[in-house]
Amino acid sequence: MQVTKTNALRMLDAKKIQYEVLSYDNEDGMIHGTAVAEKIGREPECVFKTLVAHSGPNLYVFVIPVAEELDLKKAAKAAGEKKIEMLPMKDLQKWTGYIRGGCSPVGMKKLYPTFIDSSAEQQKKMAVSAGKIGMQMELEPTLLADTVEAKFIDLIKE
Repeated sequence: MQVTKTNALRMLDAKKIQYEVLSYDNEDGMIHGTAVAEKIGREPECVFKTLVAHSGPNLYVFVIPVAEELDLKKAAKAAGEKKIEMLPMKDLQKWTGYIRGGCSPVGMKKLYPTFIDSSAEQQKKMAVSAGKIGMQMELEPTLLADTVEAKFIDLIKE
């Protein structure tokens, strides 16, 4: 099967980073994180979603386990901001080049400050969107962090 190369996959290829593409059927419209984890046969704590938040004009990327919720206070602290809020869905493509359900931390229009939940450090491999609905890429957390210059930090709501 021919895999469509997304920006995210092209960037990993350019940096010679090892990854595996995991495809899933999205015809049923079930593209939320826990459904994706089930479809690709991975535990929810190994599958991460990419969230984009902002404080005024500053954008930040947060990568957290799919079954968890981003703690905006922790996110603001990580980003060194007083307050942070989720980027409106209508603005996602304009700023990142990606759409909801296909937003990858790799290959956005710009390299925004990126933070990965510290739980990823316990995983041998983590799956994140490959930049297209129906595609995930699985790689070592440290390789993902190196690629997007991310910091590991506690981000999820208790």
